[in-house]
Amino acid sequence: MFIDISILYHINLLNNIFMNFLKNKTILITGGTGSFGSNFTNELLKNKYNIKKIIIFSRDELKQFELQKKFQNNAKKLRFLLGDIRDKERLIYAFKNVDIVIHAAALKQVPAAEYNPLEFIKTNVLGSQNVIEACINAKVKKVIALSTDKAVSPLNLYGATKLCADKLFLSANNITGDQDISFSIVRYGNVLGSRGSILDEFAKQYKNKLKFNITDMEMTRFNILMKDAIDLVTWSINNLKGGEIVIPKLKSFRIRDLAKSFNINAKFNVIGVRPGEKIHEELMGKADGFETFELSDKYLIISNQLINNKYKNSKLKKIKRYFSYNSLENDFLSVNEIKDLIKKNFSNLLF
Repeated sequence: MFIDISILYHINLLNNIFMNFLKNKTILITGGTGSFGSNFTNELLKNKYNIKKIIIFSRDELKQFELQKKFQNNAKKLRFLLGDIRDKERLIYAFKNVDIVIHAAALKQVPAAEYNPLEFIKTNVLGSQNVIEACINAKVKKVIALSTDKAVSPLNLYGATKLCADKLFLSANNITGDQDISFSIVRYGNVLGSRGSILDEFAKQYKNKLKFNITDMEMTRFNILMKDAIDLVTWSINNLKGGEIVIPKLKSFRIRDLAKSFNINAKFNVIGVRPGEKIHEELMGKADGFETFELSDKYLIISNQLINNKYKNSKLKKIKRYFSYNSLENDFLSVNEIKDLIKKNFSNLLF
């Protein structure tokens, strides 16, 4: 009988498997001082995982210093390495004896990418290729690269660089020979409450009794919390075989409704769409439907070649052709649901 593994995960049967998989493993996180890296490190340091070592690789010495202080009680399990993914030699040194790499390093600000395109290409594209080559050189076992909804039908330079990076990581599975290494992609939308999130801006404007700055009254986004992003990555470490893109099933929210969750009578200052910004985001385009399969709480994009090899005997449910997964044609959170979500997960933001 076929059992959907995502269901097992949510009733905690897969958690034990995952903990055993990570036991005595060394994990390196590129961009490890960012929002995801620091929160993922906090999760991995829980005793239930029995991690051997976590290596934080980033170029920000101040953030590394701050994380060292935050995690000082776990100093024996942590190592901090300064470096830039543009520097392949440094990566090769850093990846020695590493079992798992989580690639979270990237330049991410959409408007900045429009004005500094080459810098984004150097980091997000060429830097990703450096990570791939260093992983193969060091005989890393598993690589999970974090992607974004902006990589789907990209309008902006940032999204184009992430799409290119995704292609590089998926193609890397074809150049490993008989080496035991896999490369997979985890794609999700903006993380609510992460560094630079609109949530913080709206909270400041609400507390100062200002109008809410909004780029477009019709703008929508996918909603994901940091804890859900972490769960998705941990699931992917244990379950993905290499060559897949995993995408969570998420609800959408209207940016104006996020503001209304602070003040139902919110007044707005419409400032206009920023360079490269989309009104609505996509996690899958219609062309992806030909190779997409559905689990209870996520989608898997798997090429036909991969199906014939690594998933040959899997009973996966294929979605209908031309299915599109975007933030406009989706289920939406209501204003009250957004408000409850913020109260539950962001206690520092007082209404």
